[in-house]
Amino acid sequence: MDYQMNLGNALMQLIKNTGFLTISIGQIIMIIISFILLYLAIVKKYEPLLLLPIAFGMLLTNFPGTGIMNPPVYDPNDPHKLLQPGGLLYYLYLGVKLGIYPPLIFLGVGAMTDFGPLIANPKTLLLGAAAQFGIFTTFIAALFLGFTPQEASSIGIIGGADGPTAIYVTSKLAPHLLGPIAVAAYSYMALVPIIQPPIMKALTTKKQRQVVMEQLRPVSKVEKIVFPIMVTIVCVLFLPTAAPLIGMLMLGNLFRESGVVERLNDTAQNALINIVTIALGTTVGATATASEFLTDATLKIIVMGLVAFAIGTAAGTLLGRLMYNLTGGKVNPLIGSAGVSAVPMAARVSQVVGQQENPRNFLLMHAMGPNVAGVIGSAVAAGALLSLFGS
Repeated sequence: MDYQMNLGNALMQLIKNTGFLTISIGQIIMIIISFILLYLAIVKKYEPLLLLPIAFGMLLTNFPGTGIMNPPVYDPNDPHKLLQPGGLLYYLYLGVKLGIYPPLIFLGVGAMTDFGPLIANPKTLLLGAAAQFGIFTTFIAALFLGFTPQEASSIGIIGGADGPTAIYVTSKLAPHLLGPIAVAAYSYMALVPIIQPPIMKALTTKKQRQVVMEQLRPVSKVEKIVFPIMVTIVCVLFLPTAAPLIGMLMLGNLFRESGVVERLNDTAQNALINIVTIALGTTVGATATASEFLTDATLKIIVMGLVAFAIGTAAGTLLGRLMYNLTGGKVNPLIGSAGVSAVPMAARVSQVVGQQENPRNFLLMHAMGPNVAGVIGSAVAAGALLSLFGS
């Protein structure tokens, strides 16, 4: 009888410890949201490399009782005595919290990026700069809506359409907003082919969209090697806070262009970036708990992120239109929309929209100039915001 009673008590305790009895309505909502993101990543293939781990991290963290993001517990009388270790994702999240993962992502991006189109046509640097206008206008709007300067900076950076930069800035300035900002940033990056074309067409004429641009000049190996070194010197001297992002981006590019470290180049653009992407995406998703995500602020962030991205696209397109007028019709303004740093998707959108108007139009390489300039521009904007509002 005692044995049966003990077995019954054990079974009751086991049932009480299951998540089925302790799960909250908020956690159920978050799990449903994670299913939606998984659907977008797997079925729709919207930025699957990061949206999938973000969604699964969100799923894991919203199961009750897992402790997967719990910090370690130390003896209050002896801070060196560990009473309970932290959860798996808590330790992996330190790479986000300490600002390690986003620069490593930039290292891989630099190793995969060809700055040749930007070097061949330096004027496109202005288009990349113009597209950052969405960051600062949204920053001002967020201040008016009651967000702190640090929170407004983190929201505004979504307009750069650069996920690692948004995560880096948010982890430094407003870590409590990391979940909604990461979801917004990568969702809008994934929706570039849907969001951008209507804006591009509304701000340009059919004649302007049909412009065929001259072929870019060849860029020498020396130019490609000198470029990352000079950009690092200028940007880091101007904004030291941009050094982690700009420095890693240009180091990766130097791996690529120098031609003497193929093993490092291969590691940076394959194994390293893949490993870091898994850790970054999963742990960022794990910050999206019900208590942090299901707030009025999240809805505002999602709306303002869309506005920031739309303004960035519009600003780049309008400057492209100005260049069209100043050059007597030699610049197709569609390439200006690629100034947001969603590489290379934004450049492909310029190509697609251009070919819809003129089948002889090949804008991809021309659009890659402002596209890679946008990567530099978003990193510089991040450095400026960190310099102004970082501790």
